[in-house]
Amino acid sequence: MTRYIRRAAVFCLILLVALLVNSTRVQVFQSGSLDANPANRRGSIAQYGQPRGDILVQGHPVTGARDSKQALRYERTYKDGPLYSPVTGYASQTYGSSFLEGSEDGLLSGTDPLLSPFPFWPELSRSREPGGDVATTLNAGAQEAAYAGLGGKKGAVAAIEPATGRILALVTAPSYDPGDFAGTGTAAERAWRRLNADPERPMLNRAIRETYPPGSTFKVVTAAAALEHEVVDGIGTPTRTPVPYTLPGTRTRLGNESASAACEDATLEDALRISCNTVFARLGVAVGLDDMVETARAFGFNDPGVHVPMIVSRSNFDTDMNQSQLALSSIGQFNTRATPLQMAMVAAAVANGGTVMAPHLVDRTTTGGGTAISTTGSRTYRQAMSPYTASQLQKMMVDVVEDGTGTNARIPGATVGGKTGTAQNGVNNEGTPYAWFISYAQSARAAQPEVAVAVVVEDAEANRADVSGGGNAAPIARAVMEAVLRSAGG
Repeated sequence: MTRYIRRAAVFCLILLVALLVNSTRVQVFQSGSLDANPANRRGSIAQYGQPRGDILVQGHPVTGARDSKQALRYERTYKDGPLYSPVTGYASQTYGSSFLEGSEDGLLSGTDPLLSPFPFWPELSRSREPGGDVATTLNAGAQEAAYAGLGGKKGAVAAIEPATGRILALVTAPSYDPGDFAGTGTAAERAWRRLNADPERPMLNRAIRETYPPGSTFKVVTAAAALEHEVVDGIGTPTRTPVPYTLPGTRTRLGNESASAACEDATLEDALRISCNTVFARLGVAVGLDDMVETARAFGFNDPGVHVPMIVSRSNFDTDMNQSQLALSSIGQFNTRATPLQMAMVAAAVANGGTVMAPHLVDRTTTGGGTAISTTGSRTYRQAMSPYTASQLQKMMVDVVEDGTGTNARIPGATVGGKTGTAQNGVNNEGTPYAWFISYAQSARAAQPEVAVAVVVEDAEANRADVSGGGNAAPIARAVMEAVLRSAGG
């Protein structure tokens, strides 16, 4: 009898060990895959079992939460959803998250270990802390001015504080309300399908995810290259440019949209003020491909690694071109493409003495109770040009606003520099051109420029002259700059 009891005990011990091994396998080695299994709703129920933390603009939340009384209890809500959606993105119980809602999801949902007063406690307890808050760098007045200025027309606005890289406005139009599909059910599903099928692409963040031919606004980069590489003696020296200018290696004669006679042998200063294609095409060729690429890169072109913290689409300046293509690229055509944020960085570099600061959208993160978790400090991204070159470009850009194509950007009592542009669009340039304006502003009482802006309007009813950028985009830039100067007491 004792022998049978011993065998039964050994058999039970084997079963117990097998049970422990299997339990360990499931709970330790397979826990990740089981947590990620779409059929496992425990994670989703826990994620939406408490309100998310808030995204703040100048200390005020632009997000909230609604108790749905369902299994996925708390739905995200948005205040002025279309105004702030290019920044907040969406947090949907059905379709996931994007932009700040996505990049800061751990903090907002309460799973970030930094929210816990005790290290590793959330992992051990599998609990969540209350969601933290994300304070943005946005200026509410500038954001509202940009959105109102676009007025529903397709386009985008990006504004930066030149000395710090803080993003003051990030607007795209047309826009959407992320609250329309924050929850579950047929209404959310219909809204998602409608937005994704809309040919106007309201969910596209045109400020950081769409690239456009920058047109004549790119002439600021070409002017910087010409000065940095001493292709011109100075901004007041004639450039020996014929009108029309024959593109190298071709019989194609490049002219100017307006003031063509004044562009012949124009100085660099006059050429930027009246936006001479001929001058800047010839200067780009004179600078040469390698040095033009180097200068474009210094401003941020060809860099796929820009994060704000959302990924910014790579702006392009080709690295392999013949001379005629280089000429066209140097006036913002051919394959040259830029996001509005990139062109705001160009204007900011001029305003900041040649230094490009890393653009960023998050100022700080805190616990729900307001205790600081992290702060985003300002850091230098690149040195685009020397301070002297930047000072010369500042003078030229001020001339554009005071006595050139950008007079619609003037602000009484402030120094404003700018550059207009119209980029051709479509086969044989038959599409509506994109109207551009880049600028910066400094109030009389300020020690340095306070804001740099880029505006692009896709559906501007404009002719193909650079003045359309001044007519359609410059007033929007002016409104954004005025809002920033007002908030700073200027």
